[in-house]
Amino acid sequence: MKIDKYKEASENLAKAIDVAVETLKKKPPKDFDEAQTLHFANCYLKWKEDALNPEPQFRNLSSLKYVVEDVFTYFQEGHGECVEEFWKEIKAQNLPYKRENKMIKIIRRKKIKDIHEYDFVIDVIVPYEQEGFINHDEVILLNDLTAQFETGKRK
Repeated sequence: MKIDKYKEASENLAKAIDVAVETLKKKPPKDFDEAQTLHFANCYLKWKEDALNPEPQFRNLSSLKYVVEDVFTYFQEGHGECVEEFWKEIKAQNLPYKRENKMIKIIRRKKIKDIHEYDFVIDVIVPYEQEGFINHDEVILLNDLTAQFETGKRK
């Protein structure tokens, strides 16, 4: 029997979305009010619908990657009880997703490879420094890397 890779991947993503919504309800981020939590959950439910019932031209793994990126952005970049609980439940349900530390990869590589990494660095550099995830020397390096990326994009 042929395995439908899209169906399998979209069903796994739907389960991860259910985990995200449930985690948000149980342990909403401290800086979210009720309206933000509801909006967040509604976005996730829309992404679940998009993944499970896409338009025919988007029923492929390449298109699904965009939904995966949307779903996991907060949980890859954020921190706190909600994020930790989400990853614990993802692991408990044996879903095929791993938390990745993008910042460590960028710092080790000493290069921002694309606009997604650039946006990530811009979004998290200040909170990461404030939280002690990166030190002053790493902030200087990251500022240099963003400047290099910006210069490279203008060429």
